[in-house]
Formats: sequence, structure tokens, C-alpha cells
Amino acid sequence: MTILILAEHDGASLKAATYNTVTAASQIGGDIHVAILGNKADGATKEATTLAGVSKVIQFNGASLQHGLAEASSKALMTIAKNYSHILAPASTYGKNILPRVAALLDVMQLSDVIKVHSADTFDRPIYAGNAITTVKSKDAIKVITVRPTTFDRCASGGTASLETVEFNEASPSKFISLEASKSDRPELTSARIVVSGGRALASKENFKIIEELADTLNAAIGASRAAVDAGYVPNDYQVGQTGKVVAPELYIAIGISGAIQHLAGMKDSKTIIAINKDEDAPIFQIADYGLVGDLFDVVPQLTSALKN
Repeated sequence: MTILILAEHDGASLKAATYNTVTAASQIGGDIHVAILGNKADGATKEATTLAGVSKVIQFNGASLQHGLAEASSKALMTIAKNYSHILAPASTYGKNILPRVAALLDVMQLSDVIKVHSADTFDRPIYAGNAITTVKSKDAIKVITVRPTTFDRCASGGTASLETVEFNEASPSKFISLEASKSDRPELTSARIVVSGGRALASKENFKIIEELADTLNAAIGASRAAVDAGYVPNDYQVGQTGKVVAPELYIAIGISGAIQHLAGMKDSKTIIAINKDEDAPIFQIADYGLVGDLFDVVPQLTSALKN
């Protein structure tokens, strides 16, 4: 039994979710290989060879793989896919974009958002926005799985995996036009130790500066509810929830967020949850470890000031 992991990376280094996915693979058991798709992504490849438990790293180079286009990436994986019993990737935008295509090409069912490994063919995954957990047993010869990174620990480093380089020259049916990426000095949302999130109660894009000031004081990442994103207060990549990003930081501060089930699905595994809301009956207080009923426009500036002093 050999497992292939599709690594998420930026060329220079691996994303944190890749480390968590290696842990999930190790719980399945068997040999673990890691695929790096890109074009001369030497930094990420070198890092991958040091992952504990990984025996082999396969670096795919090719112009069509440079920008992570799903069509080219899935075709590259298919050149080796049938050599593996399991193919894993983080349940991130990257993994969710590529692995369903691989599953379709293999004509197998994908297991999405796996949160627990029982055995090589049996896994837990959340349903109904995380309100229920279903145990799924797959009979497919090749199991294609996306892993929720926040439910698995980060694997250690110190491995000495072998390296194989593959040139992938097949052209992609899609074409890269341009990339518009947001840049921030703050920690990445999905891997941050502290996340400060704002909701619709902020009432405007300008008022979101209250959240930014608190986040900067705590060296935290910024998140938001879908309502805040839909209202245009912050970009889409800030969204936490069932249709956004799933986070599990050590500290999650929910400000002006009522706690709709879709939002809770993306953050309820946080170690400590603090909620600030003027509605004492807001659902967010049901899962919060600490709750403060009050006007966020009074409370948050006072909290930021106190932390600075």
C-alpha cells in the first residue's frame, strides 16, 4: 500500500496544510510519496524531502504546471495515479480544485473533508455543516481523499526522502491570464495561532479598521463571516465558514458575529473562542468559552488599548 500526497506550496516552501496531510497519511499506513507540481519549485521540493515519514518526493516540472492550473495538474497526477492505493491533498482551495478532477478521471468516488482515519478504507467526515459526523467505508481500488488540515497535527521534519524529477510537457487546455493576489504582513488565516473575525455588525468597510487594529496588536490573522464578505466589507479570502476557510487556531475572537451554523462549521474546533456581541441570545455564545455582551464599537477599542498598554 502506497500513498501519494499532492503538496500545496508557493514554489519556495510548503504550505502548512501539507504537513497536516502527511500526518493523516501516516495514520492510514504504508509508504508515503509526495508530489510537487510546478516549474522548478526547488525550495518546496527540498523542504518536502525532509518531511518525517515520507520516503519519496516526485517533482513535476513543466510550463503548464507553473501557475497551478487544475486541468494540467490533474493530468500530471494521472501519469502516476494508478501506482497508488490512496491519493491525498489538503481540503483547501488548491486541493479541492485538483483532486475532484483526478477522482473523475479515475472513475472513483472522492472522500471530502476527512477528519479522522479509522483504517485504510474507513474514514470520518462532517455533514450538515459539521452538525453530524458520518463514517464512510470506500470500496474503490484507489481512494481519493481531501483532508481537513485543522483536525490533524503537523508532522515532524527530519526525514530523508529520495527525489525523482519528472518533466511534464503536455499543454493545458486552459490558459493562465493573470493573478490578482492579496498581500498582507499578517499571518495566514488557515495557519494562524490567533484569528480575529468580524461580522455584519461592523456595518461598513471603514469600521472594519477596528478589527484590523486589534488583529495587529495581537499579531493575528483577520477573518470574517459570509455576511461581512457579501456586504463588501472585506475580500472573499477572509471568509471563515462552511463555504469559506476552516480554521482551528489557539484563540478565535468573534466580533459582531451572530453565529450562523455555516460560520460555526468553519471555526468551532478552535481551542479557545471569545465572542463579543450586543445580542445576549446570539448563537455564538453557545459555543464560546468566554462571552462579552456589549457594543463592539465601545468594547473593541478599549480591548485594543488595554492590550497595547
